[in-house]
Amino acid sequence: MTKEQTTKEQKSEDKIPKFKGKYVSVTGHRKTAVARIRIYKNGKGIIVINDVKLSDYFPAQLQIILRQPLKLTGHLKDYDLSIRVTGGGKKGQTEAVRHSIVKALIKIDKDTKDALKAKGWLTRDSRKKERKKPGLKKARRAPQWSKR
Repeated sequence: MTKEQTTKEQKSEDKIPKFKGKYVSVTGHRKTAVARIRIYKNGKGIIVINDVKLSDYFPAQLQIILRQPLKLTGHLKDYDLSIRVTGGGKKGQTEAVRHSIVKALIKIDKDTKDALKAKGWLTRDSRKKERKKPGLKKARRAPQWSKR
């Protein structure tokens, strides 16, 4: 590696804080995406996903989805979040993270359950792509029938 590359890597590592203290650990799912989250109490509202800042990992539209439960409960700047996400696409990952945040907020404060459940965020959306069956083009699409 060149000297420039090492300095750039050091600068990017310096920007991402290492969280310390007590945390609540929860797992959330959506389609094939799995999100493992740690919510650190007494934080500043910093969100780190797969060792990358939230703004660098998800586009702005998906960041809004991710922050919804924190905004609803009024804890947007109260907790630091360290997230590991695997599988699926960006949208599925976002909703898996939201699911895990909701579960963690309920674990921290039981009073928030009613508000979060009313929005439908507590329920895991388990819909996945159906598997392809032998002899078919897709899961249910049969080959085109020809009379002659």
